[in-house]
Amino acid sequence: MASITEGPGSELAPNFGPFFGMAGCGFAMIFGCIGAAYGTAKSGIGIAGVGTYRPDLIMKSLIPVVMSGIIAVYALVIAVLIASDMGPPPEKNYSLFTGFMHLASGLSVGLAGLAAGYAIGVVGDMGVRSYMQQSRIFVGMVLILIFGEVLGLYGLIVGLILHSKS
Repeated sequence: MASITEGPGSELAPNFGPFFGMAGCGFAMIFGCIGAAYGTAKSGIGIAGVGTYRPDLIMKSLIPVVMSGIIAVYALVIAVLIASDMGPPPEKNYSLFTGFMHLASGLSVGLAGLAAGYAIGVVGDMGVRSYMQQSRIFVGMVLILIFGEVLGLYGLIVGLILHSKS
């Protein structure tokens, strides 16, 4: 049987509620950073290939790497928000509902960041390689990268909405 503590409010909260909040915090950082790392690594491979033949294009080719880093910032934002709502049981009445909302919030940001990082990595790798051969592809590459980045932004928006409901 799960133990129940009485918090400052009138309702009783289970002791295992904060586990789900911490899991949401962890999932946001883990999946978001995996997506950002994949996007950075995959784009970096393409940039290294471009740098061998056209070193003058390296600075313009760093756009996918910067966009991948932003995915990790989204995960960090939601993880900090979740962690700031947590405290020891005598001070905070952390309900099971709040824990599940924080879990859903972290999962939405983390998994959206994973998908966005994958998209940015694939587009960034082939985009910078194609840009080396044909400079007119740059605008199209940036537009596709923006559409990949916005997937992570959608996850952050849903995560913030879920966090505000807890």
